[in-house]
This record gives sequence, structure tokens and C-alpha cells, in this order.
Amino acid sequence: MTRNCGVESPSPRPRIHQTHPHDTPHFHSTLSEHKLRRFNTLIFFFRFASFCSAFSAAVLMLATKPVSPRWTDFGAFRFVVAANAIVALYSLFEMVVSGWEIYRGSTIFPEFCQVWFDFGHDQVFAYMLLSADAAGTEMARQLRRVATCTDNNAFCIQSDIAVGLGFAAFLFLMISSVLSGFRVACFVIKGSRFHL
Repeated sequence: MTRNCGVESPSPRPRIHQTHPHDTPHFHSTLSEHKLRRFNTLIFFFRFASFCSAFSAAVLMLATKPVSPRWTDFGAFRFVVAANAIVALYSLFEMVVSGWEIYRGSTIFPEFCQVWFDFGHDQVFAYMLLSADAAGTEMARQLRRVATCTDNNAFCIQSDIAVGLGFAAFLFLMISSVLSGFRVACFVIKGSRFHL
């Protein structure tokens, strides 16, 4: 409705009834879709790097020779293997989700659930991996003080490399968490997972 000298007349175009700011359809230009695809590709890259590091850490720890000592003899190393295996599986799932989002341009879950799911799980698994690697580092330091590492140096080298790869997986997962936190912030502020 437009006002002409205090008299309301119908608008020449019908207006969209908007009850909530999130009800308006989002306009996606080709440039903004290109930026979104590039951002999702960046997330996919860090998920892939996290998967490779965590998977390599778990496999390297599992591949120690079956002589004494073994990784199963130490609780901290069992925690390192379990945490890296969980993060590898989670990263593989998130790679599929990111690939879906790059290919289809939409999320698997509803957008609200997807952004909070990604951010929450990134935080939980990053802290779990950090605590496992911290425990593994301390166990590796203790083994260096005793005769274990002089008797079986290959075990100590493999466990050191596995813990180092676990820290690399944490670093990549932390960067993924920052990017998914950006998506949450954009969703809270703009109602979309990416600021367009």
C-alpha cells in the first residue's frame, strides 16, 4: 500500500509477507556460489588432511612389531589409538558431507542442524585428540627415561611419530573447527551458513 496525501492505494506489485527475517529467500549470485564452493573446498581440504593424519597415526601405532613392549601395554597409547581412529572416522564422514555440499550446494541435514553438528563435534573431537596426544607425549617421555627405548628403539620411534601425526590431525581439526565456527556465526547473524 502506498500513501498519496493521506489516502492509501494498493501497490502496483504484491509484497512478500515477511514475518521473520529468516523467511526471505536468499539471493545467490554466481559469484557468491563460487565463494561458497571455494569455502567448502577449503573445509574439505582440512577434513582430508585431518583424516590422513589421524588414520596414519592409528595405523602406525597399530603396526608396531609384536614384541615387548606393545602399544596395548600402555593406557596412554591405547587412548592415542582410539582417539585417532575415532577422529579418522569422523573426518571421513565430514569429508563425505563436505563433498555432498560442494556437489549439491546444500547440506545433508537441515542447515541449522548441520552447522551446529559440525561445530560441536569438531570441538569435542579436537579436545579429545589433544588430550590423547598429550597423554601419549608424556608416556613417550617416560619411556625414554627407562631402558625401554634403548632395548627396542623402533617402538619408541614409531610411537613418537604416531603422537606427532596425532598432533598434526589436531591442528587440521582445529582449523576445521575455526571454519565451522565461522559458519555458525554467519548462520546466527545472517541466517545462512556463509556470509554472502
